[in-house]
Amino acid sequence: MFGRDEKPSQIRLTAVQYIILAIFLCLAYGLWRLQVSESGMYASLAEQNRIRNVPILAPRGKILDRTGRTIVDNYRSVTALLLRDSSRDLRTDADQIALGLHIDAKEVREKIRRFAALPQYQPIYLKEDITPDEEAFIAAHRTELPELDTIMAYRRLYPRKGFLAHLIGYVGEVSEDMLNQPQFELFNPGDVVGKSGVELEYNQVLMGKNGSRQVLVNSHGQEVGKPLDEKPAVPGRPLKLTIDVDLQIAAEQALEGRNGAIVAMDPRNGEILAMVSRPTFNASDFAVRISRSEWQRLVNDEDHPLLNKAIQAQLAPGSVFKIIMATAGLEEGIAQNLHVTCNGGAQFYGRYFKCWVVAEHRVHGEVNIAKAIYQSCDVFFYTLAEKLGIGRIAKYATALGLGQKTGIDLPQEVAGVMPSEEWKLRNYRQKWFAGETISVGIGQGAVAATPIQLARAIGAIASGGRMVRPHVADPSGLPENVIPASSVPDRVTIPIDPGNWAAITDAMAGVVNPGGTAALSHLEGIDFAGKTGSAQTVSNALKARMGASGKAKFKDNGWFAGVEPRRNPEIVVCVLLEEGEHGYLAARTAARVIKAYVDKQRQQPTTVARAGKAVEVGAVWTKSDSLAGDDFAAGHFLVGLSARHLPLAMAAPGLEAAH
Repeated sequence: MFGRDEKPSQIRLTAVQYIILAIFLCLAYGLWRLQVSESGMYASLAEQNRIRNVPILAPRGKILDRTGRTIVDNYRSVTALLLRDSSRDLRTDADQIALGLHIDAKEVREKIRRFAALPQYQPIYLKEDITPDEEAFIAAHRTELPELDTIMAYRRLYPRKGFLAHLIGYVGEVSEDMLNQPQFELFNPGDVVGKSGVELEYNQVLMGKNGSRQVLVNSHGQEVGKPLDEKPAVPGRPLKLTIDVDLQIAAEQALEGRNGAIVAMDPRNGEILAMVSRPTFNASDFAVRISRSEWQRLVNDEDHPLLNKAIQAQLAPGSVFKIIMATAGLEEGIAQNLHVTCNGGAQFYGRYFKCWVVAEHRVHGEVNIAKAIYQSCDVFFYTLAEKLGIGRIAKYATALGLGQKTGIDLPQEVAGVMPSEEWKLRNYRQKWFAGETISVGIGQGAVAATPIQLARAIGAIASGGRMVRPHVADPSGLPENVIPASSVPDRVTIPIDPGNWAAITDAMAGVVNPGGTAALSHLEGIDFAGKTGSAQTVSNALKARMGASGKAKFKDNGWFAGVEPRRNPEIVVCVLLEEGEHGYLAARTAARVIKAYVDKQRQQPTTVARAGKAVEVGAVWTKSDSLAGDDFAAGHFLVGLSARHLPLAMAAPGLEAAH
């Protein structure tokens, strides 16, 4: 230990001096680097602190009908932005911002949290379509709330009263779940994207590319001087549909006041000419931001207004399925010489199966294949089903597209069910019983189909076996890289003997002529043909146990699939009337659509719409060639709907009595 009088050694003093010198040299180097070597870079960074990137939002592309008439347009609106390049604590200002913009402060803080991981130059789209008083609030508080700003945006202008709502779909802010999906990985929170229908399916086409402009701002966040740089937005491309607005209007009008669906398709090329699903929803409610209460109402509605029943309602097809049965029976050489005596029912595998005519206290008597089709004799098709067996029935039904998606370019299509021995073993680990085949023969039991599947299948049979993939967008106007990929081929040929083809289509024409199940739907001078169907939703035994309330709630569904002309048709129309009870009512609905189509082809003055003036379209008037928003005046027939929605589940095995 050193004493008080001892002095530090010279070595230690020298070491301390060098350390101090090194420290000063480092400080001097740092000062030189800041002031001289990298002065340009730091000056640029300082300049950027005064530059703000303001986004320029791109409008989505218009949606047009097959003739170029605008169905969906855009309108200008003002959006409130929350700028995050400010030094202020945004969470502290959340309460005042929420009060001025009439939103919940929790929503403001949640958006700040969602954007936290993104670069600060990206603003938060705080509230869309703000009111004039909210815009005035932002302008009046620029000094104390410099993080608030406004931007011009474009919002969707949809037709009124749910016209074409299910096919068009709607847009909304991209959700966190969507951002985790590959197709949305390049999007950012706050981006508006398609959420359903063609808005979702063709979002890549419709959604443009946002631009931006660089502006100088002062310490209060206010713009000064002219923009330094501007990158214009690229609008989305227009999307042309195959929909015929005139026919769509006729279909909407034909389904007035009923729950169900209508599909009209050109079976020559798969173009969807009209598509209706009821009940519907107002797509404009989604154009800005749908309220939580309205969303809950739509989601919890037992009629499922958000469901596109044309492609998502999986229901027993009833006697429309008999056309597929007839095709199988004739092609297998069984139905040609099959003659059955219908006394109101028949015994199969120890169980008595009734024919639908028993309810009318009559019988069909002697029945061949033609009479079995146009009078829809259940006993004939019970017998044919027994002779064919489930294997051959499933073979033809599957070849005609049942039990699988059609490949239509709309999201969330369902596949339906076509039962078979393999299907039951795979799904239920049970053996298929021969008695189950009897109900399948009349389109009941485990069979479940969608309107689009039946339209495609019946159209293919009437076309001699040429089956096409349906589509709603005109492919000629689509870039090759956005044509939806599908495992379903565009065209398939199912071999059908010409004699069998003629027999089936002639019998289908008999359905809408005297003696047929839909004789009152006859169209004079029009080669109209089709098949009615009435399908149970629960078994007779179960309905009986329910009593009067069950009978009132679970009424039969009405079906009809029709074509014009009967062979090589130009149009096929499939109608589902939920709780419609009788197929002939669905046939009347289809007849109205068929007649509207034929009238237009013959250039009658009921389907003309001219720009700039009102022109009568049947019972409908439209003020211009734009059907978006208030310009669309054909919505007067889209009134409130009251019929109940039936369960969209597979019907229970053993259902019977379809016509």
